[in-house]
Amino acid sequence: MNASIPEPSRDPHAAATLLQHSDAGSYWPAGIDLPLDAAYQRQLAVRALRMARGEQPRGFKIGFTNRGIWPRYQVFAPIWGTVYDSTLRFCEGEGEVDLAATCEPRIEPEAVFGLRATPPAELTIQSLFDSLEWVAPGFEIVQSHRPGWRFASASDPVADGALHARLLVGRRVPVRELAADGAALEAQLAAAEVELLQGDRSVERGRGEAVLDGPLHALVHFAQELRRCPGAPDLRPGDVVTTGTWTDAWPVAPGEQWQARFTAPLSPLTVRFA
Repeated sequence: MNASIPEPSRDPHAAATLLQHSDAGSYWPAGIDLPLDAAYQRQLAVRALRMARGEQPRGFKIGFTNRGIWPRYQVFAPIWGTVYDSTLRFCEGEGEVDLAATCEPRIEPEAVFGLRATPPAELTIQSLFDSLEWVAPGFEIVQSHRPGWRFASASDPVADGALHARLLVGRRVPVRELAADGAALEAQLAAAEVELLQGDRSVERGRGEAVLDGPLHALVHFAQELRRCPGAPDLRPGDVVTTGTWTDAWPVAPGEQWQARFTAPLSPLTVRFA
C-alpha cells in the first residue's frame, strides 16, 4: 500500500480498509451498517485517500437512476460517486477496458456529459444545458464488493463509491450542435434508444427516458443532491458526469466484446475487455 495511505484499522468499513478491498478486487466481510449520510461521508473519506496517493477526480457517476432495476437490487433512489483519471478512458467509437482488480464487474450503456462551467445556483434543465460542453455515449463498468450484488441497504453501494469501476466515453458531440436549448436536447435523449449486444447476440434494449425520465433530468437531480451533501465538491468546468444505465447491468469478463447501438443523437460504442 502507498505510504501516504494509513494502514487499515480494525473497523472493517473504515475508509482505508474499503480502499484496500477496492485495490485488491476482494469482497467486504459484511455489509455497511451506517445511515445513508454517514455512508456518503465514508465514500468521501475514500476519495480523499485516493487523491492523497495521486489519483485525480475527473467527475462523477450517477447510479440507480433507472427505476426499472430498483427492486432487483433493493436500492430505491439514485446515488452518486466519483470518477477518477485512473478509471476514465475516452475513445472515438471503439475502446478497450482492463477489468483487472474489479469485483463482479457489469456493463451499463449510458449518456455522458462534459461540463464547460459550474452550474448556477438555480438548477433547471436550461441552466444545466447552458453549463454543458458535450454529450457522448458511454459504458460504465460497475462492480460490487458484496457477493452476488446483494446489499444490506443503500449504504453498501454508496460507501462503495456508488459501485463505479471504469468509464469508457465514446464520441463527444457539442450539445449546441444538437439542440438550441435544454428542452430540445432532453427530448432527443429521452426518446433515444439503445440495443446492447454481447458479440453478435442482442442482450437487451433500453431508452433514454428510463433514467429519471431523461438524462438531463437525472443530471438536475444529481446536482441538487451533490450540493446537499456536507463536504462534497461542486461540479466544475471539465467534469465528466455519466447519468445512469438505460438497461440492466450485465456481467462481463475478459475476452468479451460488447456494443451499444445508440440511436441519434448518440453514436454506437464498442468495448473489448482485457
